[in-house]
Amino acid sequence: MEQLVDKLRRERTLRAEEYALLLENAAGPVGEYAARAAREVAEQRFGRGIFVRALIEITSFCRNDCYYCGLRRSNTALPRYRLTEEQIMACCRTGYESGFRTFVLQGGEDAALDDGRIERLVSLLRNAFPDCALTLSLGERSRETYRRWREAGADRYLLRHEAADAACYARLHPAAMSHGRRMGCLQALRELGYQTGAGMMAGAPGQTTRDLAADLLFLERFRPEMVGVGPYLPQRDTLLAGAPAGSVELTLMLLSILRLMLPDALIPATTALASLVPDGRQRGILAGANVVMPNLSPPAVRERYAIYDGKLARDAEAAEGLQELDRQLAAIGRHIDFARGDFRATRHTDN
Repeated sequence: MEQLVDKLRRERTLRAEEYALLLENAAGPVGEYAARAAREVAEQRFGRGIFVRALIEITSFCRNDCYYCGLRRSNTALPRYRLTEEQIMACCRTGYESGFRTFVLQGGEDAALDDGRIERLVSLLRNAFPDCALTLSLGERSRETYRRWREAGADRYLLRHEAADAACYARLHPAAMSHGRRMGCLQALRELGYQTGAGMMAGAPGQTTRDLAADLLFLERFRPEMVGVGPYLPQRDTLLAGAPAGSVELTLMLLSILRLMLPDALIPATTALASLVPDGRQRGILAGANVVMPNLSPPAVRERYAIYDGKLARDAEAAEGLQELDRQLAAIGRHIDFARGDFRATRHTDN
């Protein structure tokens, strides 16, 4: 097993069956060895600073009906909200004063926030904060829409591919949602010059290690600038509410594999991981992650962005909790880095 980790570190690629074998042995010494290797690679590339991005969840309305997500349109138990342009600008001003230089606008696919309104918002933010990176995570849109948002000033776009295999994708989404369209959106984003983020859940219902190996092979080919991987966490008002949560060990192994595969990528230690176990964020960083995204949304709406149960949005998970975050990072020998942290590929060298 350790030889597979060494091979991945050296060659940045494995066969599907080798990825699956590592994932099947995520717990114990193999996981620890992989985390140590990934941690060394992350430090070589980025030092001990951890990039922070201010997350603003701008709307909990969504036109989609994904089986696992609490924002699904059929969830009538969820009190919805939609931030105004003024509220979003105020969040960013507060974040800028706190030191943030990257803002992530995330939300469901909200028909009321049409393409033109988002274009105007991006333009306003670009003019107000010219030295900041603007990241969008607003789901599937047309290529023309992505183009307009890019020209308005958006730098990055996060859109998890969810599953490389179409059948796996179909287990998580209704028939109205197309696996081919999701992949086409990712390709369009790449071609339009966005720094593009993909990713998937670890331990999604029905998911196997072979499915995850297919995801890893896709990411190896696509080579996104950002990769988001967190454990599956159930939400009580979804069709998959009874499914068990994904494991910490599997999530950490995926983070380590991704760091060894894509040494220059921006990889967050997700809120989902921190929601699963108290030290999840620290363990994610020690497994190769180099980004955290504290929540900058107005405190009054944070609980209404209920994509899964038990989602953390206070203390070190909140933008106002930077002192606590810095304390947690210092305990593992890391520190906050407010820089934009743009993706910059480095020459392929053996480590």
